[in-house]
Amino acid sequence: MEKLLLGKTAIITGASKGIGKAVAELFAEEGASVVLTARGKHELNETVAGIKAAGNNAIGIVSDANSAEGCKNVFATAIKEFGQVDIVVNNAGYGDMSSIEETTDEHFLEVVNINLVSTFRYCREAVQHFMPRGEGVIINVSSVNGERPICGVAYTATKGAVNTLTKNIAIRFAGTRIRCNALSPGVTETSMAEAWASGNLPGGSLMMEHAEKYANLSLPPTKPIDQAYAALYLASDNSRAVTGQVLQVCNGAFL
Repeated sequence: MEKLLLGKTAIITGASKGIGKAVAELFAEEGASVVLTARGKHELNETVAGIKAAGNNAIGIVSDANSAEGCKNVFATAIKEFGQVDIVVNNAGYGDMSSIEETTDEHFLEVVNINLVSTFRYCREAVQHFMPRGEGVIINVSSVNGERPICGVAYTATKGAVNTLTKNIAIRFAGTRIRCNALSPGVTETSMAEAWASGNLPGGSLMMEHAEKYANLSLPPTKPIDQAYAALYLASDNSRAVTGQVLQVCNGAFL
């Protein structure tokens, strides 16, 4: 069977662990040359080494997704190494579950910059590369909290905004082969989710309390590979008529 992303080049931000790592590994298995970015050099290098050991193409770039200069460098490096960029997965993000009365201006703006501004910046850079060819795919990793904002005022506000940004880009390029969709994970077995559940991030205990009220936590959490398979669908030609959608992957916990 032909690989779904054969000959494609994909940029994945926040790719050293969790969902981003799973996406990078799966895309590489499906034939893509993958460009991984993350702030942590050690984990990033380990992930890239693992992909290469499996016989696939990968490079890693230590970069803060929130850096405008870093964004341009990531695209320039990808093009220099692999010729062009076909897919961009905006996975890098951050957020605690602090309520509105606990959130300072500085913290709110920090989360806005990491979750929203960086996503906007990578989307803008992507479409500038896609437009001359008339094709390309953007996948913005959002959260079910963007649609059901049960806790974390800055996190949920930015994820809701990411969904709207996604739809705006999709409308701009509707009818072309430039597509933009959002992947909306539910509770997923990642280090960030563990930190929330254990109370190691502000608001984590309140998040769990609200989640028990508004979500079916008796259902099993998803795994990073579950999110990666959904991203693969959105990146491949199997979803060539799909754009502007927010795809929930949550085992039905947030229905």
